[in-house]
Amino acid sequence: MKLTSTSSQEIQALFDRIAPAYDQLNDWLSLGLHRVWKQMAVKWSQPVLGGTCLDVCCGSGDLARLLAKRVGSSGKVYGVDFAPAQLAIARQRTLPFQQPAITWIEADALHLPFDANFFDAATMGYGLRNVVDIPASLKELHRVLKPGATVAILDFHRPDSAVAQAFQQWYLEAIVVPLSERMGLREDYAYIAPSLDRFPIGAQQITLAQTAGFSHVIHYPIANGMMGVLVATK
Repeated sequence: MKLTSTSSQEIQALFDRIAPAYDQLNDWLSLGLHRVWKQMAVKWSQPVLGGTCLDVCCGSGDLARLLAKRVGSSGKVYGVDFAPAQLAIARQRTLPFQQPAITWIEADALHLPFDANFFDAATMGYGLRNVVDIPASLKELHRVLKPGATVAILDFHRPDSAVAQAFQQWYLEAIVVPLSERMGLREDYAYIAPSLDRFPIGAQQITLAQTAGFSHVIHYPIANGMMGVLVATK
């Protein structure tokens, strides 16, 4: 499933532009619950003490820092994003004495700069919906994970319930877009609704992950289906 209406360069430029307001707007988008959901995703990725973990589309680095707490000082964490402005914020928010030190890398989720069978666990937050080729992204994640390793992919979704859909649409139009407008980012955040419309639903995500080679896949809808976590094990 390729998102041909938006190029990789356009998405990269968008996330560079919104970097200064990204975390604040995530709070508004999720009613502050994104911190809880990120904890859930990290838990479901099953990082182990001393393990080597990956956070793809790391943004300002929340998931990577949570992974670092799980693997401990003997582990290693890599945070990857193709938006340099996001990585700059991630580096600023990482304490210099934090152990393990997180390695921040500017790279594309479709072309990860790692050997095959390298990682013990991986996460991806709000990234799969924005890549230009979802199957290729899933195949890359499968390639770099060790056999038996798990990736947990957190993202916004269109809910099945008509009531939840109506609430989500109202919230985006009445709260999130006006807030982003006050920050000078109205056009950038107007992309959210169409991105949700074209994003595969949970069952479709399961099929895509299985096609990419994952052996065990489950999708957890949360927040009345407005959010979901795809958990896939190689």
